[in-house]
Amino acid sequence: MSSILNELVSVSIYSVLGIVLMLLGSFLVDLVIPCSFPEEIKKGNKAIGWISAGAYIAIGLIIKVAIASTEVISEIETSLLSGILNTVFYYVLGAAFLMIGYLILKFINKQYDLNTEVGNGNAAAGIMVFGMFVGLGLVISGVIA
Repeated sequence: MSSILNELVSVSIYSVLGIVLMLLGSFLVDLVIPCSFPEEIKKGNKAIGWISAGAYIAIGLIIKVAIASTEVISEIETSLLSGILNTVFYYVLGAAFLMIGYLILKFINKQYDLNTEVGNGNAAAGIMVFGMFVGLGLVISGVIA
């Protein structure tokens, strides 16, 4: 019974941690792309919708792998606290590289300003950024794993 209770506590803690980290990641993306995501979503800006979806997928991949890498470490270290700290550490690294990767790709692509295009509702630009985020999330999560 103690084992089941421990698993339930771990699942609950990691689930809440995952939700908090997803919200933090969304906030970070909103900082990197300077327009109000909630306002743009209310206006029906499909570009921002695509970017939000891509960011959530990328951040979710990073969190999943950060938690999974903690499970491997947990076989050696049995402390829940160390697992949580490792998850947060890998998340911070992953989220930082996700933002840096976006800024580098934005800098390299000089034909147009992605931030301006998505702010103006250019769905094609939003889909492009969606792809950037998902691709970066796959690469970064692969590195963390």
